[in-house]
Amino acid sequence: PDGWGPTPEKPAADGASGSADDGTGHAPAGGAGSGTPSGAAAGPSASAAATAAAEASSHPATSHSAAGAEDAHRPPATRIDLEQVESRLVPFPVVSGYYSHLTAVTGGFVWLRHPQHGVLGSARAGVEGEAPSPTLEHWSLADRKLTVLAEDVTDLAVSGDGETLVIRQGEHWVQVPATRKAEDEDPARIVIDTGRLRLTVDPVKERRGMLWDNYRIMAQQYWRADMDGMDWHAMTSWYDPVIERLVTEDDFQDMMWEVQGELGTSHAYVQGGVYKADPPMLPAHLGADLERRDGRWVITRILPGDSSDPDARSPLLAPGVDARVGDAVLRVDGRDVGPEGIEAALVGSAGKATELVLGRDGAEHRVAVTPLGDDSELRYQAWVESRRALVAELSGGRLGYLHIPDMVSSGWAQMHRDLREATTKEGLVVDVRYNSGGHTSQLVTDRIARRVLSWDYPRHERPGTYPAFAPRGAVVLVTNQEAGSDGDIVNAVSRALEVGPIIGTRTWGGVIGIDGRYDLVDGTGVTQPKYASWFEGEDWAIENYGVEPDIEVPLPPSAWVAGEDPQLARGVTEALALLEKTPAAVAPPLPAPRFGTPRG
Repeated sequence: PDGWGPTPEKPAADGASGSADDGTGHAPAGGAGSGTPSGAAAGPSASAAATAAAEASSHPATSHSAAGAEDAHRPPATRIDLEQVESRLVPFPVVSGYYSHLTAVTGGFVWLRHPQHGVLGSARAGVEGEAPSPTLEHWSLADRKLTVLAEDVTDLAVSGDGETLVIRQGEHWVQVPATRKAEDEDPARIVIDTGRLRLTVDPVKERRGMLWDNYRIMAQQYWRADMDGMDWHAMTSWYDPVIERLVTEDDFQDMMWEVQGELGTSHAYVQGGVYKADPPMLPAHLGADLERRDGRWVITRILPGDSSDPDARSPLLAPGVDARVGDAVLRVDGRDVGPEGIEAALVGSAGKATELVLGRDGAEHRVAVTPLGDDSELRYQAWVESRRALVAELSGGRLGYLHIPDMVSSGWAQMHRDLREATTKEGLVVDVRYNSGGHTSQLVTDRIARRVLSWDYPRHERPGTYPAFAPRGAVVLVTNQEAGSDGDIVNAVSRALEVGPIIGTRTWGGVIGIDGRYDLVDGTGVTQPKYASWFEGEDWAIENYGVEPDIEVPLPPSAWVAGEDPQLARGVTEALALLEKTPAAVAPPLPAPRFGTPRG
């Protein structure tokens, strides 16, 4: 593609030269598409081309005869007729499903077939190792036969002759035949010992190559071809000398954050490798709050679990666990709990049966619990339940409550966990505070903007709205500065659709989206703000600013500490006021019997 080679003005490190244009009229110094500055140029140099032309002109007969002989052995060119090409598609005669990695091999094709499961993954049922894995399959064109080549395959690559595959199977890379199944004892099946691989890297050259690769990718993918007026080549060149002074990978990633930040655009991220501790060093949690009293760690709160969310189970409320607020945690698996707290004693116990010795009323008793590896979902669901209860209390049970934490599958599931019950109320408070964004705002606004058009009357059930789960009356949105990306958009679109007033503080202000497609040569992920948005009533103003609420209500730290929620309280007040003006829709009574009133 254009822009993946050094310019004549900026020769590559090995002296090669070529021409390139990335759409900005610039190309970097010393970088090629390989990701290192010493990579080959994109095409032959001008001098090489001139030499070839001179030789061809000096021996015209030889040149023409050689070309003719070569053409005689060359297969005819393939031309794709794009006119109505979709009508000539031929599906593979296999069962419908989710397939990926479609690859041509000798005499057929291979692909990965993925098991069917919910978008959140069946592993969320809480059973370790339950996550489904893909299957490698081969389709033979000769005998129209489907063969399973291997299980638990997550990636593959094919050799140039189409005879051999390298697959990622579990934790291993394995070489296998491309057209038949190779059992474990088959000599054609070779487990590649990656421990024998040795790679020597010049950090300065590699980092410089990555800097300029980032330049090219951004120049080709940024939402404006003119880079919004920035001289992106000059800006990247300004950082080039810094490469010589970097020592660690953290140094490089910190510099790349600065480079991306020069664009002043949201979603320009650098995603480096994340440190992963060995399982014995991972923390664990009891799903409870403790405080130090009289030299002991006492349980002051046990978080309520949510049975609809496997990640929100409460270890101390599990069946058979006799733990109460006021109990002191004395020992964990036989180790005394010291002044530093229980965290150190719980390290490595996540998902494992763990013995606690609890003190209560001068006596001790033992319980077995299974600590959580992460209690954030449990704490989130406890917070949602507390907000739901607050709305019910302040509204006298007249308003339903929804919190939407993000705009991906998890947020969509959370919304529908509560939607059925919430829309039975007269009005609805939609809380999008802390919404981390995603891509489902169109679906969310479609739900909350619905209005009751008719009623369904199933026998033995209460009447239901049409469309299903449509709000029956007033809707208000509560937002804050932590609602961003698609969390910005849901507020802007709700305003354009006149769903209801927006209450809280101005949103994050980042609406130029990404798709996370590119990694640099060392695995560092870089994103390119590519998908800009214009909004009715807002124009282009949301990016780097956010969506202003209709009613500004801050949430000061003092209110948070006191357990108060003035934003949600104002939302309830506004919703009730709207209901006074326009009462909620109510299911009309059944019509009179057509054949008179039955006797008895």
